Amino acid sequence: MEELKKNNIPAEVFNTAGTYVCNHIMYGLLYKIDKKYPNMKGGFIHIPFLPEQVIEKTNTPSMSLDLIVKALTIAIETIME
Repeated sequence: MEELKKNNIPAEVFNTAGTYVCNHIMYGLLYKIDKKYPNMKGGFIHIPFLPEQVIEKTNTPSMSLDLIVKALTIAIETIME
């Protein structure tokens, strides 16, 4: 998170994965890791809508594709360190 903020990319930590599909993916991943790959870590990165997806949705967060790619790159590089 610190690396994202150093690069002026807004980010927050949430202790839940979100609504149904997000929760299903996150907890399915954690279950599989627990049963088959006990030394592996897992996580979930929820990315915001693209600006063109929220044109008619007022007060809905969005981020440009370039910034999303930059944020994911930073997050993955940070995790790998």
